[in-house]
Amino acid sequence: MNASHFWLSRVEAYLAHRRRFGYTLAIEETVLKGFARFADEREQTCLTTALAIQWARASKADSPFTWARRLDVLRGFSRFCLRLDPATEIPPSGLFGPAHRRLIPHIYTDTELVALMNATDSLVSRNGLRPVTCRTLFGLLAASGLRISEALSLTCADVDLEAGVLSVQAGKFHKYRLVPLHPSVTKSLSEYARLRDQRLSHPCGNRFFLSDGGLPVKRANMLYALQTVCRQLGWQPRGDYGHHRLHDFRHTFIVRSLLRFYEQGRDVNRAVLALSIYVGHARVSDTYWYLTGIPELMAMAAERFQGYAQGGQR
Repeated sequence: MNASHFWLSRVEAYLAHRRRFGYTLAIEETVLKGFARFADEREQTCLTTALAIQWARASKADSPFTWARRLDVLRGFSRFCLRLDPATEIPPSGLFGPAHRRLIPHIYTDTELVALMNATDSLVSRNGLRPVTCRTLFGLLAASGLRISEALSLTCADVDLEAGVLSVQAGKFHKYRLVPLHPSVTKSLSEYARLRDQRLSHPCGNRFFLSDGGLPVKRANMLYALQTVCRQLGWQPRGDYGHHRLHDFRHTFIVRSLLRFYEQGRDVNRAVLALSIYVGHARVSDTYWYLTGIPELMAMAAERFQGYAQGGQR
């Protein structure tokens, strides 16, 4: 094995091993390859706590939280290395404090969603398709809770406009699911498909959402469009993030669904289970996680628990 690529080879073996179980590991790949370059440059052949700390603190971000996150990723890799080299040391957790924190997302109001979609008309476009693509895609994300990657991966065959159902083939962990839509969403998708076919006589590929040039829409372009429109509206994101994110549409859908369950007095446990399946979560706990960063949901949960503790209705 080439000494200059010793750790890169191990990282690639680790990623291949984990991906056989369905993990994508996009962020982990970037972090671990950074460690591999760091360790290979120093010709280190054993993963030690001292090496891990040195690498973690070499981050451009001079933040204990960033250091803790880097070590947290490295801990999983170090367990894999321990099977190959008994001298491997697994970095202790908590060396730089917590590695995870709950950041509050921007939750859109109904008024904001209407204003946002109307404002897409101002986006520059060669043939008029870009504004309607953004408007329809933003609306779909807000009305279905799809991940942006799932929406952009939809093919024309995945969108059943007669039944009003999406076939999500590229879900997280490669999970397939059917997503029924509200009739108003199906109507919007039908109108988009008609306009898309009218303005693009020779599309490149079979993706449902296309750009002005007939190519599949890219995530980066959608994010740029979202942030452009938000700047034009003079909006600043609420919560802990410094900019508006496409993932906030998914947060909005799930949070507003949970709020509606509480307001309607529904059996929340049963409703959340159905919601978890609908949005493609691997575990129902992933759906409950959305409770923790939203004050309105926490207040409702506390009120219901107080009623339960006092012998009232849950």
